[in-house]
Amino acid sequence: MEETSTVDIKSINEKIEKESAFVDLLTLEMNKVIVGQKHMVERLLIGLLGQGHILLEGVPGLAKTLAINTLSKAIDASFSRIQFTPDLLPADVIGTLIYNIKENDFSIKKGPIFANFVLADEINRAPAKVQSALLEAMQEKQVTIGDETFVLDKPFLVMATQNPVEQEGTYPLPEAQVDRFMLKTVIDYPKLDEEQLIVRANLKGSYDKVNPVVSVKQILSAQEAVREVYMDEKIEKYILDIIFATRYPEKYRLGDLKALISFGASPRGSINLATAAKCYAFIKRRGYVIPEDVRAVVHDVLRHRIGITYEAEAENVTSEDIINKIVNEIEVP
Repeated sequence: MEETSTVDIKSINEKIEKESAFVDLLTLEMNKVIVGQKHMVERLLIGLLGQGHILLEGVPGLAKTLAINTLSKAIDASFSRIQFTPDLLPADVIGTLIYNIKENDFSIKKGPIFANFVLADEINRAPAKVQSALLEAMQEKQVTIGDETFVLDKPFLVMATQNPVEQEGTYPLPEAQVDRFMLKTVIDYPKLDEEQLIVRANLKGSYDKVNPVVSVKQILSAQEAVREVYMDEKIEKYILDIIFATRYPEKYRLGDLKALISFGASPRGSINLATAAKCYAFIKRRGYVIPEDVRAVVHDVLRHRIGITYEAEAENVTSEDIINKIVNEIEVP
């Protein structure tokens, strides 16, 4: 029995190594334009392979728009950008029915949501009605206009950005809606030498042309291959321990966290943590998940799924600190 499982892992490993060969090509192509921001590029790939969506938080000018645009060019896929503003309507996102005088009938005008890669820029600037129109498309992977329902093309990835600097004129995303995002990635300023390269490239005014190096077919095949990445029962247990420690910290010798957490991660947290760990293993060209894969993605998967109490805010404790405490306490298999 032991032998067959070893053989299985070996064949899975070989398959994943073959399937994931395009990851290096894709990264190299994106690096022509994106300087540094390795973490963001990696998270975009995890979202793409795991069929999830990404919420990016960072100050303006950190190449958030450029990153997803470059990714769509490198994959030869369609890209659309929606600038969220307070006067935006759901019809501006999903499309609407337009009356055609010649035909004496209504025709459907599809909105920018009908693309493989959708950038929802500054999502917290639009009211709840618009946010929920976008989130329905993200969750159901379909859009209803009038009495017709359209299934969205695959792959379908929404990257929403929000600016943490300004609070005025913004509509913060409700917790239940933020939960729909597979990852919430916080990006920081580039390093000094990286910023020097960015300034040089901008002053020169020319970037290398991004060529399509991966087909949509390859991406869809990779999304299927990710499901085959082997995850041992011990790793599953490790993931569930981390999630349950956010709900019942006292059962994991973390009683001091009980007063700091208002609610823990939902079952979406466990599903997304397992999926993201598999995607991370795939990117690292491995056919099996190790604890390091889980630890590498745990912050991005859980930072927006843990509610903190007023007490935690008063003590300047963030969901990041809570995740760190949990990961340091839970026994690694």
